[in-house]
Amino acid sequence: MAPILALTLDLDDTLWPVLPALERADQAVDAWLRQHHPEVARAWPIEAMRELRARVAAERLDLAHDFTTQRQLTLQHAFASCGVADAPIDALWEIYFAARNSVELYPDSLPALQRITARWPLASLTNGNADLQRIGIHAHFVHHICARDSGMAKPDARIFLAAAERLGVPAQQILHVGDDPSMDVAGARDAGLRTAWLNRDGARWPDDMGEPPELDLRDMTALADWLEAQHPVG
Repeated sequence: MAPILALTLDLDDTLWPVLPALERADQAVDAWLRQHHPEVARAWPIEAMRELRARVAAERLDLAHDFTTQRQLTLQHAFASCGVADAPIDALWEIYFAARNSVELYPDSLPALQRITARWPLASLTNGNADLQRIGIHAHFVHHICARDSGMAKPDARIFLAAAERLGVPAQQILHVGDDPSMDVAGARDAGLRTAWLNRDGARWPDDMGEPPELDLRDMTALADWLEAQHPVG
């Protein structure tokens, strides 16, 4: 089998648990609303705001790749329903975005990134809103490919192929690593990339997901170990 020349890597729930950050982000927005626009906070508590965002996502399938605009439209709707035409979207987005990117990496993530990127070029490949600069790990990535900028989201094969083009490496010599069986493994497999499932919980491969990944790994350390074993120096 041809050697791996580059990697693409999912971010949320691969390098860090995303739910705590999303919870903090919702709470930060709610706290600001309670202080500055209590009428909006009363009408749209956190759970109601989440339900509203789900409705926006369902109604705007054209924005399936763009979580940022989905959230901003949600805020605009919430304010408009309370009779506030000029919603402070930019201020609220900064509050949300800062908290959403205040993530805590899994203990294995950074040491493994350092080992991997010493030898292989790495591109992040995400559907989410992670900002590598704010998180402080941007130096480990040669490219950052996100669904919003690309106009398509995983598992669409085109976003994987766009990453391969950016890396300048044939798809079959790129290993995609991620936690989601559908978005990451099936998507990358269908695009012709090699696949690694970052399976931190030790789950069973879903029967309805077709061919299992080439690699089933418990953490990033296992990924670095496998790469180094398959491609020894010298």
